[in-house]
Amino acid sequence: MNVQESVNKFIKDSKRVLKVARKPDMPEYLDLAKISAIGVAIIGVIGFVIVLLGSLIGL
Repeated sequence: MNVQESVNKFIKDSKRVLKVARKPDMPEYLDLAKISAIGVAIIGVIGFVIVLLGSLIGL
């Protein structure tokens, strides 16, 4: 498979994905936003605990 065939296959696959894709509705968007916010908060808490433990230990 040469470069031209690879590019054509990629373009064909990309068009197919864009046809199937749909815009999320508002409840789905809000669910994704909530899940993302919870994930960011969890990572922030974990980082805060690590820094707090490091300062208590004296690192």
